[in-house]
Parts: sequence; structure tokens; C-alpha cells
Amino acid sequence: MIQDIQPHHYDNQYRPVPPDRESYAMYYEGRTALVKRTEDGIEFPRFRDLERLNEDIYSDCIYLFMIDGKRYYLVHEINREPLSEFTMENTEIFRSSKPRYQSFAGITGYQLHNWYRDHKFCGRCGRMLKLDEKERMLRCEKCGNMVYPKICPAVIIGVTDGSRILMSKYAGRTYKKYALLAGFTEIGETVEETVAREVMEEVGLKVKNIRYYKSQPWSFSDTLLMGFYCDLDGSGSITLDREELALAEWFEREEIPEVTSHESLTNEMIMRFKNGEV
Repeated sequence: MIQDIQPHHYDNQYRPVPPDRESYAMYYEGRTALVKRTEDGIEFPRFRDLERLNEDIYSDCIYLFMIDGKRYYLVHEINREPLSEFTMENTEIFRSSKPRYQSFAGITGYQLHNWYRDHKFCGRCGRMLKLDEKERMLRCEKCGNMVYPKICPAVIIGVTDGSRILMSKYAGRTYKKYALLAGFTEIGETVEETVAREVMEEVGLKVKNIRYYKSQPWSFSDTLLMGFYCDLDGSGSITLDREELALAEWFEREEIPEVTSHESLTNEMIMRFKNGEV
């Protein structure tokens, strides 16, 4: 999956130390990121690549994280040369580009970029928020409000019935491939309750024997995904929520389409069932 970057090591401890010329500079505009395409995949600019046109770049940045001891920073308004080898690319590139550890860095930086962009002012009193010096947090100096990065819990659900699994396609989304049922956890709800509720709402089925499989940080949507398998309880006749799904159908193991990408928890769970591991 996208976060599986071994043998590289991701260190998200907050260390707001100044960058040096070899530090990575992460720059985003809308849904795009500044990268260079190479024969081996993608590269991010380092501060030395941007310093000539950006005198304040070393002071106007925010520490993000480290990978293999190399520091990554979020940079703000920058000037770029028109003929620069670094170009703005859609963040969807991070689903499949190599090396994987740089794709993971790119999408994780993008999640933090969105959080900082959307939380400039205190939601309680309206004052400007300030960076905390000790942890990844924004603080209001007037009322003391503390704001932490947003992480939304959600479930991926493999509904099984013997040798078959329920697969679906989303309605009204650009992603057109088969997926598993999914949904966000609501206030006052356990993740197991989310599983049962989402299955009932989206396909009108009851489930039992809900069991946890694995989790995945999914920075494309500020989400912490939690994967569950569960068994059909009763009739397998589907009542489709057409606002959420374009279709849902049962697949025998040998009928499941081969998955070519391995960045997501959904695809891993599908192939795990196809290969008889569930």
C-alpha cells in the first residue's frame, strides 16, 4: 500500500528546525504539486533549487516530517522560472508514481498543506492562529483554542458469502473501477457499527461476524481507513442506494477482476479474498 515504503523510514515527530539547502521543499497549488519527472519517477525540489528566486524561502516555511533523515518542509508563495524542469502535476500522480516513498511524502505533505490552508483563523474567536513550537498544532493566543490536523475515520468493508464477495462501483465519481463498500464513522458510533450501518444503507443487507483486518492512512481524503471483513446474515438480495452506488454485485473468487494497482487497502482486501486468504 502507499504507506509501505520499507526500507525507507518515515518519521513524523514534529521538529521545527530551520531547513538547509538540501532539505526538500513541498509546494502545492490547488490539487497540484511541484515535482520533476525523471526516468526513475518523480523528484521534489530542494531549497537550493528555489532559493535564487525566493529570498524568504528559508524563513517562510513549515516543517513537515523526515524520511531517512532528510527533512521535508511546506513552502508558500514562490516564484518559478518558466522553463524550470519542475512542473505542477496533479496530486493523483502520487497514486502510482515512483519511488513509492516520494509519492507517500507528496500526498502526506498535501494533506498537511490543506490543513494549514484551511485553518488560518480561530473558529472560536476569529483571531489568527499561530504555529505551536512543540507539537503539530495551531494555537489561538487570545482564547487558548488548540487545533490539530483533521483525520477522519472510515471503514472499507469486504462483505462475504462463502466463496463470493460483494463488489461495487461508485455513482458520480471519476473512479470507475470496482471497489468494496465504504463509509465514514459518525459521531457516537463504533467502527463496527459503521460497518453494519453502511452495508444496510448502501445495499440493504445484514451482516454478522464483523472482524478487523488492517488500517491505512489515506491522505487523498484526510482519512484513516480501517478494513473489515464480515459475513452475510440472511438474504443476499441487493437493494441499491443509487445516490451512492452505480452498481453492486456478487463475485465468485475466480470471477474477480485482476487488480493492477496496489496502493490502496481496498485493492489489497479484494486480492486477499480472490487468492483464498479469507
